[in-house]
Amino acid sequence: MNPLVQRYLDHARFEKRLAERTLTLYQQSLAQLTELAVGMMQVKGAGQSLAQAKTQTQAQAQAQEQEQEQEQEQEQEQENGLNTTSSSPSLGTVPVPVPVPGSPSATHLDWSQIQPAHIRRWAAQWHSPSDAVKRHKSQNGAKNQNGHSSRSVALMLSAWRGFFNWLCRERLIASNPVQAVRAPKSAKLLPKALRVDDAVQLAEFKNQKAVTAAANPSSSAAGTSPWLEARDVAIVELLYGCGIRVGELVGLDCAFSAAAKDQGRGWVDLANAEIHVFGKGRKRRQLPLGRQAALALQAWLKVRRDLIPPVAEGVEDLNGAEIEVQNALFIGQRGTRLTPQAVWQRLRQRSLQAGLAAPVHPHMLRHSFASHVLQSSGDLRAVQELMGHASISSTQVYTGLDFQHLAKVYDAAHPRAHKKP
Repeated sequence: MNPLVQRYLDHARFEKRLAERTLTLYQQSLAQLTELAVGMMQVKGAGQSLAQAKTQTQAQAQAQEQEQEQEQEQEQEQENGLNTTSSSPSLGTVPVPVPVPGSPSATHLDWSQIQPAHIRRWAAQWHSPSDAVKRHKSQNGAKNQNGHSSRSVALMLSAWRGFFNWLCRERLIASNPVQAVRAPKSAKLLPKALRVDDAVQLAEFKNQKAVTAAANPSSSAAGTSPWLEARDVAIVELLYGCGIRVGELVGLDCAFSAAAKDQGRGWVDLANAEIHVFGKGRKRRQLPLGRQAALALQAWLKVRRDLIPPVAEGVEDLNGAEIEVQNALFIGQRGTRLTPQAVWQRLRQRSLQAGLAAPVHPHMLRHSFASHVLQSSGDLRAVQELMGHASISSTQVYTGLDFQHLAKVYDAAHPRAHKKP
């Protein structure tokens, strides 16, 4: 590996503290850069060698011509009887061959020779590879011999840009050749949403083992506790019924408090059937609470009160952790506020238990909420407010989720859709 590349990777590992996965991707991208730079400089060196060889051949040809002319002049002088003594014929000045430098290797590279044109050409080749690149990938066992995706090219350019920025800071090169190079535009991926039937199936799922454990506590098994079932049902109902983010979910408190408002946490208001959440940028929004979500929350709060009894009146000497447990809406098995990672794990397990084909994550329920509400109402502005999007362009992505449904509505409702030819 090139010594400068290794130094930069050490800098990224110990000073920037990048994750191991990111370091692995950077190492792969910089290895590709080194290989491309070596190839470029070898071609450049070969071109210079060919030019030098051509110049040397021309000089030798001129020297041979001069030698032949001198021999002819001597023959003519001998025929004319001229007995002149002459020195040894001069063969002319033969140029001394210029030594060709050794082929560049990965350990000896002049990074200042790389120009923006090289970066653009290499990025284009990896995005839509030539036959040579396809052969290279085939020889290295790559299954996909087509071009790399736009996101892969963007990641590769990001690694290269960081490396050349570091070289500039170390005063090893004058400018960054990747600075002005843009990655190819990538197609916007549609968010993954559940079908309506799958979402309802997940929301209505009941863990029979937990139901049995509630009726017969002695048969309770690990992971089937009735209070876990009540909590998980409420989590699913809030995620799908309100479309909130998982961070907003775990930040909910049981009721309003000045501390919750000051610290950017949300709260539940069952009396008015609504919840208050703090989203991105500490923007507060008020969301209606559906009937099923309200019932699930009431059942969970009843179980929660049995787990964590309320503080008796007059008791004020609680520490921060105890106050946090008293306020948190969703708690874990250790009595602390539930974490986003725990919600991901429980929801994944519950979706598979419900018989869904693929595991579900919290943001998929948020996407499902937006898609299904938009599909039923068609009110894009209302969905934007419910989702807490700062720009309506973020909400418009959901219009592409159910285009076939919209086409069916058009065929069924528009008066010109059924006009016979």
